[in-house]
Amino acid sequence: MKFTMIFLFVLLVGIGIYAWTQGPEVFSQALSNSKNQLLRFAPILVIAVVLAGFAEAVIPKEFIENWLSDTSGWRGITLAWIAGIFTPIAGVLAMPLVAVLYQAGASLAVIMTYLTSLATLSLMKVPIEIGIYGWKLTALRFGVSLALPLIAGFLTLAIVQVFQVK
Repeated sequence: MKFTMIFLFVLLVGIGIYAWTQGPEVFSQALSNSKNQLLRFAPILVIAVVLAGFAEAVIPKEFIENWLSDTSGWRGITLAWIAGIFTPIAGVLAMPLVAVLYQAGASLAVIMTYLTSLATLSLMKVPIEIGIYGWKLTALRFGVSLALPLIAGFLTLAIVQVFQVK
């Protein structure tokens, strides 16, 4: 986390200096854009982090041990696949929840399955895709993507077992 913050800070300083060299108008516009983005996304991110904190408090340890841990095998992968489909939030907002589940003992295979399912199969995106692509392309994309999270989960499970990754 510290490395990420340092990297982003250095990137911010670098792009800020570049914007400054482009003139006061560009720098002012950059600050204005940043303020607008912050005001738009900060409340959502705060809610996502608070939601993750509540999830950490209310999800029983037994559930994670039985259904999401290294010993859960195909059950955990299947549950994560289904959960990713029905999670009503975007991937970035699910990150705090994923971090909490991982720290609580969810396996890497379960986490990988969930993240891949959320990214490729989230039902939240389907109405938007139908409106943009049409139902045929959306159905084809969804159908072709159905197996991807399961492949990612079982591949992760194999990698973890072969290379003893934790």
